[in-house]
Amino acid sequence: MRHSSDRRLSTGTGALVAVLGAGMLLAAAGTARADELKIHGKTYVDTTYKKNKDDGTGQESSDTGWGTDVKRFYVTIDYKYDDVWSANFTSDIGDKGTKRYDLFVKKAYVQAKLSDAVAFRFGSADTPWIPFVEGQYGYRYVENTLIDRLKFGNSADWGIHFLGKSGVVSYAAGVINGRGYSDPSRSKQADFTARIAVEPVKGLTFGVGAYSGKLGQDLETSPAEHTATRIDAVVAYKRDRYRFGGEYFTADNWNNVTTAAKDSADGYSLWFTVPVAETTEIFGRYDSANTSKDLNPNLEDTYYNVGVQIHPIKPLLVSFVYKHEEVDSGTGGKVNGVGSSLPGEKGKSDEIGVWTQFSW
Repeated sequence: MRHSSDRRLSTGTGALVAVLGAGMLLAAAGTARADELKIHGKTYVDTTYKKNKDDGTGQESSDTGWGTDVKRFYVTIDYKYDDVWSANFTSDIGDKGTKRYDLFVKKAYVQAKLSDAVAFRFGSADTPWIPFVEGQYGYRYVENTLIDRLKFGNSADWGIHFLGKSGVVSYAAGVINGRGYSDPSRSKQADFTARIAVEPVKGLTFGVGAYSGKLGQDLETSPAEHTATRIDAVVAYKRDRYRFGGEYFTADNWNNVTTAAKDSADGYSLWFTVPVAETTEIFGRYDSANTSKDLNPNLEDTYYNVGVQIHPIKPLLVSFVYKHEEVDSGTGGKVNGVGSSLPGEKGKSDEIGVWTQFSW
């Protein structure tokens, strides 16, 4: 396991909150019928070889080499009181790029579902955009979607969430803290995010989304300088094991809320899946993004993967994948640890191996 000596389970506040939250839900469900309480989970595990090299210095990063990682381990408790009231608790064990395993509360909410068209969630819940696109893409266990991979958004956050579906239209919105599920810190104001999607024919989806806020960084002691904004769009087709789609985003000041300088970013992602046998599909994806259009306009990130997925048994997905990421560093910069500190140089990352998802 990469950095095995450094990886450890944090038993601090996050673990305590997770355990207490699970206990409260189990206690609340103590008098419930068995069919009202469900416990399930999902695990992402990979065994791969990775090479991350700075072309400018010729140095390889410390994560170069072979390793086995448990990228994500979710445990979910769903409790349904009646057709209106329910609750969800989801713990998330993962490395979060910190070279150690930590335990987070990803989702912890109470839901009031008044109808299919009107539902409210109070607490930490899915944000409107990233989980929605993950459902269209279908390979979250292999790679995060574009917004998530480049860290221009969070998949869950604390706040008040609204969602529903009416006919061919689905929608979601949230008034949220802005720092993501792993950090419930307060700020002077909340952020707003929303998404609307249309499925005019079965399997074909068009969606747009928006985000505006201070990302939880507008504090009394250090006021924010700018408002972070993001506009999203997706077109996707998903039916009979075929998947084709594309996602686009443009953002302003996402990484510059507290700085005097302004900046912007944009990017797109394209993907496909084609079945070739009863339990086998081939898939691929291509991303291109400029993460600093104003301050470092030549900082460009290119990413792609290609693989074969098999599902030998219902709960198990196995993919053999090759990934490549290349960052043109512009005046000197990196994206997700790939790139170079030297102007005009590039960084390259290659990874090959086996990725799995096991649901239970």
